[in-house]
Amino acid sequence: MTLTDDRTLHFCIALTLLPGVGDINARKLVAVTGSAEALFTEKRSALLRIPGMNRSILSNITNNREILERASKEVEFIRRFRITPLFYTETGYPERLKQCIDSPVLLFTLGNADLNKPRIVSVVGTRRATEYGKEICQRLISGMAELGVLVVSGLAYGIDTCAHKSALDTGLQTAGVLAHGLDRIYPPLNKQLALRMTEQGGLVTEFLSETNPDRENFPKRNRIIAGLADATIVVEAGVKGGALITADIANSYNRDVFAVPGRIGDPVSEGCNNLIKTNRAALVQSAADISYIMGWDKEKPSQKGVQRSLFIHLEPDQEAVVSILTEYGDCSLDKLCIASGLQTSKVASALLNLEFEGLIKCLPGKIYRLV
Repeated sequence: MTLTDDRTLHFCIALTLLPGVGDINARKLVAVTGSAEALFTEKRSALLRIPGMNRSILSNITNNREILERASKEVEFIRRFRITPLFYTETGYPERLKQCIDSPVLLFTLGNADLNKPRIVSVVGTRRATEYGKEICQRLISGMAELGVLVVSGLAYGIDTCAHKSALDTGLQTAGVLAHGLDRIYPPLNKQLALRMTEQGGLVTEFLSETNPDRENFPKRNRIIAGLADATIVVEAGVKGGALITADIANSYNRDVFAVPGRIGDPVSEGCNNLIKTNRAALVQSAADISYIMGWDKEKPSQKGVQRSLFIHLEPDQEAVVSILTEYGDCSLDKLCIASGLQTSKVASALLNLEFEGLIKCLPGKIYRLV
């Protein structure tokens, strides 16, 4: 399947427009029918046999004139402005985001950002950034210049804007995740910044054109910011706000979270300090801290080849994990649990022991690989 074909793209967009379906159920429907197009062209009797199919969803699939007309209009918009659509089954879809259970089934990108870059960080924080916060943000990003990271943020005022500008000035790619369609920029004052980003990175959204930046769209946007990256860095944040939501989502995805400490009692640092105090984020003071914790500070010397067949004393759980990694290659903890049928605690214990033995290594994003 390729979204360069208008018909295929048309049905993929229509899938996202079905009321009451959502991203998780959309995947289930595609898994059963084989494709978005098949879902809309399948006979009603066959659709009724799909587990969990209710008559409300069935009615929306079969009485789909308005949905298909809206999808057709969006295809025209995408082609006119040379937007790149990415369906979750395509190879170009961001691999890190694909590992998240609630990731969008369809993304729209504008620009040349490599969303599968080897190293990606998200930088978030308050819209009311202080000069201290901006200085730290600039220092962290410039310190990661030699790592060639992609910097992801939300194009909002404050820390987001600072992160994007710092990346551009440092020569790094940067991607802005939007809470609206690609036919507009919010906030409007960042239009010129967004234009620069399309030349040295890009813009990303799950929303169709004509979608306003409504309040409920921002938490959805935040899950993409967290899911795209190996690590999320919170520079300044109050006790509530989008930055903390992004940090919590990143933790739920088993991604690394860092927070810059601030003065006790400072309103824009309370969120960061609390993340550190409650062990939801690692304290970070410099780019070197991030590089060290992520294992990016230096290339580890390759170990001599290991004949795995010689390790005959592996426990059954360890053997199961090694077998899965041999068959499927790099895997997340969740995938290992599903493939093995073992409890999370048993898989985690097996991984720890295998890592001690030098048989596997943990990659950024909590992905495991056989050595």
